[in-house]
Amino acid sequence: MSDETGVPARQERSLAEKLEYLFHTVKEPGRREYSNEDVAAAIARDQGESISASYIWYLRTGQRDNPTLKHLTALATFFGVPPAYFFDEKVREEVKAELALVTALKDAGIRDVALRAAGLSAESLGTIGEVINRVRQLEGLPSRED
Repeated sequence: MSDETGVPARQERSLAEKLEYLFHTVKEPGRREYSNEDVAAAIARDQGESISASYIWYLRTGQRDNPTLKHLTALATFFGVPPAYFFDEKVREEVKAELALVTALKDAGIRDVALRAAGLSAESLGTIGEVINRVRQLEGLPSRED
């Protein structure tokens, strides 16, 4: 889909999609995804805000899509994202990029490469990036620039 200038329009994500992304992405190391019950209990315990597991389920499935600001703020706080994540596409994209980096750095191999590359010149880092993209291509993976 394109706008009147022919530029592809960025697709607005639903609240359910945004919330699902957080559930699938934000996890404690070595843990499964949080359940609705986990989130509701943590919000009540840590923030003193009342939200039921069933209401969270309704939000995740799109059966409810107009929560109060206090509920969105509580969910954002639980997942460690700014409340604007739910309203502002630019903020959402920034959060997604940050979460992707955090997730990647939890991988010991990636963390090792990143730590070993620290302090190298921009030219050397560019060369390493090219080598990594070539290896990704050889393994049938898309370039990270895509």
